[in-house]
Amino acid sequence: MDLAVLWFWIVAFMFVGYFVLDGFDFGVGMSLPFLGRDDTDRRVLINTIGPVWDLNETWVIVAGASLFAAFPEWYATLFSGFYLALLVILLALIARGVSFEYRHQRPEAEWKRRFDLMIIVGSAVPALLWGVAFANIVQGVPLDADHNYIGTLFDLLNPYALLGGLTTLLLFFTHGVVFVALKTDGDIRRRARRLATRAGLATIVVAATFLVWTGFAHGTVWFWALAAVAALALIGSWLANARGAEGVAFGLMAATIGAAVFALFAALFPEVMPASNDPANSLTIENASSTPYTLTVMSWTALIFLPLILAYQGWTYWVFRKRVTRRQVDPAAVG
Repeated sequence: MDLAVLWFWIVAFMFVGYFVLDGFDFGVGMSLPFLGRDDTDRRVLINTIGPVWDLNETWVIVAGASLFAAFPEWYATLFSGFYLALLVILLALIARGVSFEYRHQRPEAEWKRRFDLMIIVGSAVPALLWGVAFANIVQGVPLDADHNYIGTLFDLLNPYALLGGLTTLLLFFTHGVVFVALKTDGDIRRRARRLATRAGLATIVVAATFLVWTGFAHGTVWFWALAAVAALALIGSWLANARGAEGVAFGLMAATIGAAVFALFAALFPEVMPASNDPANSLTIENASSTPYTLTVMSWTALIFLPLILAYQGWTYWVFRKRVTRRQVDPAAVG
């Protein structure tokens, strides 16, 4: 396989890792107003992701670094053209991270309420805008002959892209609520399972609409195959959650997100940034990639370090695998 093509799929894998792992973090953050009936509930929700959220977030750094090194032209066009949207994502991630660290520093309810709001907004905004960004990448944006984006921020907020954003928002929300059901016990676990059932129905409808729209506009054989896997995994996750099999439901939600991301990359292939105004201005794997020497060095580096990263992350999840309960968080709050 050509190294540039290989790295196209490695970049896809990096974004799969980010959306699967930080995706449920976003979902847990967005679930605070629905599942957090009191401060103890909210502390339980935050503690489910407390040991892992920052590790999950590093995947976006690895994905961005891989994109920069393997496809510098793609990186330059994407980050210059989408800089306002990406800046908003960055600010939201900063606000969310600060809130996790500062929420417990003072006992006042108003202090905690403000940081809870930052967690909710800091989770919902990236969940929405990542879908908007990827939908625009697949659909194509106006580029000039030098591969510079010549549209505006409002051009990115088109119906197809907004549907993509709503899809990722609902996917991550459901993914996070299923994770809460997997990681908690008692009443909050039961409420999370019921919420995941209701949210899952909306997610199935919206995600199916987005995938069908994408398929008819940009679909390939591989896209339809991966989209079918995503659809079946999503329905399977909903059924597993309804039956109380939280582990199976979470695994199938991860498979849903992974298959959906790979499907979008399959719809994009062999382009990396289609030009909607003139196909001659499109960025492709061939004209956007680094030199073969650079890709060779990157391949050996990934071969050595990626398994170590995966092993460390797996070990972290194993160490913090136990459920979080209200009694652990605040014994005085348990009646």
